[in-house]
Order: sequence, then structure tokens, then C-alpha cells
Amino acid sequence: MKYFHLFYTLLFGVAVVLFFGMAYPHHLHYQEQFQLFLFDSDYMWEIVKLPGGVSDLLGRFCTQFFLYAWVGALIIGVLLAAVQLLTLRLANWGYLYGLSFVPSLLLWLFLLDENALLGGVWAVVLTLLASWAFDKLPKGWIQSISLIAAVPLLYWMAGPICVVFFLLQVLRQPLTKGQGSKENVQRSMFNVQRISLIAAFALQVLMPLLLSQFLAVREGGLWYGIHYHRYPTVTPMLLWGAALSVVVLVYLVSIMHRWVGSSKGLVASLLSFAVVAIAMGFLVGKHANFKAEKVMGYDFMACHQQWNRILDTISAEKPNNQIGVTVQNLALAMQGMLVSQLFEYNQNGIAGLLPEVQTDATSPMPTAEAFYQLGMTNMAQRTVFEAQEAILDFQKSGRCYKRLAQTNLINGHYDVARKYLQALQKTLFYSDWANETLPLLGNEEAIAKHPEYGRLRQMGYKENFFFGDLVTPEMLESLYFGNTDNRLAYEYLVAYYLLTGDRERYTQLMLRGQSKKD
Repeated sequence: MKYFHLFYTLLFGVAVVLFFGMAYPHHLHYQEQFQLFLFDSDYMWEIVKLPGGVSDLLGRFCTQFFLYAWVGALIIGVLLAAVQLLTLRLANWGYLYGLSFVPSLLLWLFLLDENALLGGVWAVVLTLLASWAFDKLPKGWIQSISLIAAVPLLYWMAGPICVVFFLLQVLRQPLTKGQGSKENVQRSMFNVQRISLIAAFALQVLMPLLLSQFLAVREGGLWYGIHYHRYPTVTPMLLWGAALSVVVLVYLVSIMHRWVGSSKGLVASLLSFAVVAIAMGFLVGKHANFKAEKVMGYDFMACHQQWNRILDTISAEKPNNQIGVTVQNLALAMQGMLVSQLFEYNQNGIAGLLPEVQTDATSPMPTAEAFYQLGMTNMAQRTVFEAQEAILDFQKSGRCYKRLAQTNLINGHYDVARKYLQALQKTLFYSDWANETLPLLGNEEAIAKHPEYGRLRQMGYKENFFFGDLVTPEMLESLYFGNTDNRLAYEYLVAYYLLTGDRERYTQLMLRGQSKKD
């Protein structure tokens, strides 16, 4: 039975890994780009000093590996399998074995939300791990003292989710007096147990009340969690449902075994697992946001300048959303195909070329990439900076820091670029790039010879002007005629005329280009 149960857990873990690695990889990339994990003591202290800080730190540490989707999928698979195994250790499940997967299933559903943070899953893992370790302690005084000490410790490590630890102890340590010759001793232990549970309950309630007087956190954050979800005002119900379901299921299993018995038959266990597995597949398939996954995929490919992959993708399925169309047109332009194949793909008017920048952290990024590739360096810098400031939980972004370092280097603002590069040096996956880029600061000759930065300097605007969020043909004309080798600007300018039906300007552009050749 033990080995069969481990086999079921392995199957579950493999299913989680395959889902996030194959069907949901860009949700993991999305998570990674909205944080900047630094191996820096000040950065870490700012996180761990808050309730739930340890789980939040562990979540951020793991999220940096989401840059590589299969590594992120493996991490999630291990965490959800660990939750199932820890849940399994908390009760004698018998023929109800399949129910031990329910908390992990709810966490899986929680992680389908692109704004769900991995710190919430770590909070559940730490809480269940503490409950399992608590059961290993000797009964009596040691457990009672440990219970009182564990509640504030867990609140600091896991945040409000730690209430599950307290509820499990109430559930699994019934307040019943002993009988027989050792009645006095048992009565004494009963009183100690009762006092420890009352003290633990008082701590569980008083800690948020007291800390609210000293910590500047959002209202209710100390009760519902500070770092479980990217939206500060959202209470992640699926996360709380996953955590509290452990308590409910342990109680339910205990009741069912009293009524029906606790058979451990292999067939019965397999049937319960099969029922939960079928429900799991149905719920995950129903609630997974595959439309958002496609949009995130376009953004990821644009970020990593995978132009050929974008062309292969849009040939198989033409995008019909703003981000997809923006990335589609950028890829076509980068390959010199925008003008010739403009109307072979879905368009969204001029909004599909360089859409008006919105005040969020996601939609401006493909537009910023187009600005950057066109040579509109200042516009790219402003767009990326504002997108980073719009991140809902006020974190920084490794992707944004890298682009801000590049734009400031191109503009010759070396002190500002150095600030971003020195921060990236403290990261795991951006440090090599930062170390390679730092020697370029102030080295005009090296920058001029650089295949990307030298080219973008030459392609940029030669005169300053005021600009808004909406790109005009005059801006593209100034960019192109300032450097007619800027083929990308030409592609966008002609596409702009074609999409707006501006035949007069299109004819003038063609005549001007012809006269230049003559």
C-alpha cells in the first residue's frame, strides 16, 4: 500500500509538471518578469521582517527559476506533491485515500491565476510541515510548550495561513480527561493541554491586532495575508480553501472511519484516487486561462526577440488580440515583411502597430519593445519605467531593469545605467549579462561598434520634441528621414499610411524615395 500510494503521488507530480511545462509555460514566464530577486541582505530583510515573510522569500526565490518554464514546472510539481504527502501523514485515510489530493488540487487551481504568488503555496507547505513535526514530539509538557512557541513562529514564517496548524491541534488533541489509576496525572496533563490551547488561541488572535499598530500594511492584510496574491486587496479564496480543507478532510475522515470502518483495500484506494483524478482533470481544464497563455506567449517571444518563432506561430493561428497583433507586426517588420504582408493577417487599425500605452504592467511591454527596436529610445524607456511602477504588489522587474539599463546606456546616461546594472549583478540569471555590459559604460568606441546599441544610437531621433502616448505619422517620418537606413521605421511608416488610407502621404513618400535614388 505504501508503495502504491507513493506511485499515485508520483503520477500526480508528473501531471503537474507536464501541465505547467507544456500547457502553461508562459504563465510561469509572466510570474518571473514581475519580480527582481536580489541576493542582498537588505532586500531579504525587507521581506522576512513582515508576517509570512519566510514563505514570501521562499516563493520569490523559486519564482526566479520560472525564467525556464520546465524548471518552474518541476518546482511546482514538487511543492504540490509535498502538500499531498504531508496531508497523507495527518490522518488514517484508508479507502478515502484519494481525498488527500484535494488540498493539492485546490492549490493547482489557485496557481492557474497569473497573479497568484508562490509564497502562498509555501505558506501551506510550512504549516503542514510544522503540523507533521509537532506530531513527532513526545506527548505532554513538551508538546504543550511547543504549541505556544510554534504559533507566533509560524505566523512570522507563513502568515495567517498558520491558523490551520492551531486548528489541527484542536482537532487532533481532544480535551478528554483520563480514567484509571493515573487519573490525577492525566487530569494534570488535561489542564496543561487546555491552558496551552487557550494560550495559543489568544496568541493567534492578538498578534494581528498588536502588529497592526506598528506595521504599515493594508487593512486586513494581517488577517488574510500580505504576500499571497499580487493584487493587494484580493483575498485568495482558493488558497484559503486549500489550507482549511486539510482540517475539514482530517475531521471528515475521522468521522467516516467511525461510521464505516477504516479498510485499507488497494482497490478502494485506487477508486477514490481515480474519482479525484477525474475531477482534477475536469476542473483544471475548465478553469485554465489558455487565451491568456497565448497572449503571454506572444509577449515572451517579443521580449526574447524570437522573430522566426513568432512568424511560425502566426502562420498557424493568426492572433486576434491587441498584444498578439502588436507582436505580429513587429516580427513582420523585423523580417522586412510588414508592408508586403500587412493585410494577410488580422489588423487592429493603427492600434495594432503602436497602440496607446495603458496604465498597467503588461500591455505596454510589446509596445515598448517596438519603440526600442525602432530607435525611439526615450519612448521605450518611459513606457518600461511606467509599466514597472504599475506592478500591483510594488515589486521591481528583472526584465524592466535590463531594458532600462539598455536605454540609459544608449542615451549616454551611464550613472543611471550603472545603478540598474549593479542591481542586476545581485541576481542569479541576469548577473552574467550585467557583468558583460558594465565595461561598455563610458566606452564610446565599444558602444559604436556594438551590433545593437551602436545601431540604435544611429537610428534614434536627432532632435528633441514633445510626444504623447499616441504615435503620429509625423513622429515616424522624423525618425525615418533622420536616418533613411532605418528600415524598420520605413516599414511602420508605410503600414501606418496603408492602415489609415492616407494615399497622399504614401505617394509623397514613394516619390521622395524615388527622387533620392535618382
